[in-house]
Amino acid sequence: MVAGLFGLSAEEAFVALHLKAATNWWDIVNHSAAWQDRIFHVLAALYGIVAIVALVQLVRIQLRVPEYGWTTQKVFHFLNFLVNGVRCIVFVFRRDVQKLEPEITHHVLLDLPSLAFFTTYALLVLFWAEIYYQARAVSTDGLRPTFYTVNGVVYFIQMILWLALWWKPVHVVVVLSKMFFAGISLFASLGFLLYGGRLFLMLQRFPVESKGRRKKLQEVGYVTTICFVCFLVRCIMMCFDAFDPAADLDLLDHPILNFIYYLFCDYDCVVEGVMWLRNGFAAGGDITVSTGALHIKKTTSETRDHTVSSYQVTKPSAGHGWI
Repeated sequence: MVAGLFGLSAEEAFVALHLKAATNWWDIVNHSAAWQDRIFHVLAALYGIVAIVALVQLVRIQLRVPEYGWTTQKVFHFLNFLVNGVRCIVFVFRRDVQKLEPEITHHVLLDLPSLAFFTTYALLVLFWAEIYYQARAVSTDGLRPTFYTVNGVVYFIQMILWLALWWKPVHVVVVLSKMFFAGISLFASLGFLLYGGRLFLMLQRFPVESKGRRKKLQEVGYVTTICFVCFLVRCIMMCFDAFDPAADLDLLDHPILNFIYYLFCDYDCVVEGVMWLRNGFAAGGDITVSTGALHIKKTTSETRDHTVSSYQVTKPSAGHGWI
């Protein structure tokens, strides 16, 4: 009878009732202080686990091969420990962080780990770019200065935005800051697509002589795809965050959205990166990349925890079959 009064069939009324129930469920969870705390504490636990794993890996590698100093792998694990450790602390005290004054403190604590996250995975792109260009007999002298310059520019621009927000906290500056994060996320995703894709295609050209090499080739493909997708989705979600109040990630009453964002845009990427540097090229193995110009061979050490410093560039010999 009620359905007839509103011009709806019984089936349409049933669907509308379920849609309303689903909407109510979303709103109930979002506005429940207990559910907010639970979701942010789950995120804190997940990021805390990764931070501990990264720290253990860093200490383990340092104890086994202290003579190599601060290699790419060690820096990567150290940055992952910092990023995930800070995220863990922020999520544990998320309710207190939201109440901090002045407002700029709140923004810095939420944004700074994202900047460090960008630096961490830009380092992984740098690692792949060095392997790729060495294999093609191209000088890599300009890669690290470019890495430092790009990161310096990114941090400088963000500091300017923070100062502007501190001086005059207007919504336009907040939007600019979020669009800036969307831009650097897009930049990172293209970096993974460019150098991860190039490295994968280059390694695919060489005969796979063992299951270990086949596994490493697959790992490069998996990490490239996952990191590209994570940073691209991160870019898209930051664009929605900037212009749609319903998609604001800086609010306590959007815990479900925060859980989805941090789980699939940050956490998935972090886990893949840590596991790859644990088991991939950086962990040792029998990877050999040969080209007509040079031969890059992964030297074997007494420990599996070797990094980019273990690559040796040698001249091709007559006995090698070059591609």
